[in-house]
Amino acid sequence: MRICLMIEGQEDVGWDQWVALAQACEDNNLEGLFRSDHYTSVRGQMDNGSLDAWATLTALGAVTKRIRLGTCVSPATFRHPSVVAKCVTTADHVSGGRVELGMGAGWSEVEHLAYGFPLHDTSTRMQLLSEQLEIVHRQWTEARFSFEGTHYRLRDLSALPKPVQRPHPPLIVGGSAKPKTARLAAMWADEYNILSSSPEECRAARERLEAAWAEAGRDPENLRLSVMTGCVVATDRGELLDRIGRRLDATGETNDPESWLKHEAPGQVVGTVEEVAAHLTAMEKAGVDRVMLQHLDHSDLDMIALIGRGLVPAVA
Repeated sequence: MRICLMIEGQEDVGWDQWVALAQACEDNNLEGLFRSDHYTSVRGQMDNGSLDAWATLTALGAVTKRIRLGTCVSPATFRHPSVVAKCVTTADHVSGGRVELGMGAGWSEVEHLAYGFPLHDTSTRMQLLSEQLEIVHRQWTEARFSFEGTHYRLRDLSALPKPVQRPHPPLIVGGSAKPKTARLAAMWADEYNILSSSPEECRAARERLEAAWAEAGRDPENLRLSVMTGCVVATDRGELLDRIGRRLDATGETNDPESWLKHEAPGQVVGTVEEVAAHLTAMEKAGVDRVMLQHLDHSDLDMIALIGRGLVPAVA
């Protein structure tokens, strides 16, 4: 099982924190650092700031040497696809070929209203995502191309330079593996990312995706399935409750740690290193190739060290 860290960058993560988080991932054998792509808090804490996702990742590419860097996921409603492709290409050159692009349809109404991004109906957002995936893929891989779609038109674009990675940086589609996004991923993506940490739901998602891959004429063996899930890991129960308490303080939640552990933790991967390793192993047996562990207490670098020191070797 491959393990990455996932950070909700819209929840007031400053540049110094980004550097510290990236260095902790680099020093502790995590495969990569992924971040959300939002401009406002998704918890309603509107005083929380957010640095731009691709500007942040490009800068992190210059101060790290090994870890993968990417979004999980960039909304199709935020940027023109030719700009998305160019941003990722730039980050790929700065990092020496270490970036990945996650794409999704977008969803936060508050954020779209605040920044003036049109939030279309679901059907239109799926059309946008479909056209964006094709444009990004072709911009990276074709010497020159034109595109005529419902929402975007490009003429005779060469888009040099091409990315460092060949044939292109990995493309990830995020969703719930329903038919529309499964078909889109089967056409253009290298990986599909879901939110569920349930092995049963992971297995069902994998089966739906493999069917879509086969229908598109792609070998299902080449499908990569990843999961983004909340995570709290500790050496023992006392440390776990303490870590949960600090996470609740960081997120502004009012539950006490015991209550949170009983009612909220079952939908995430929470426990001692041994317990979390067993959970991840069950997910791997269900067809999951990689996890993005969502870490909400951004100041807690010790948990990242524990993941790298204890969890990574336990599931290698």
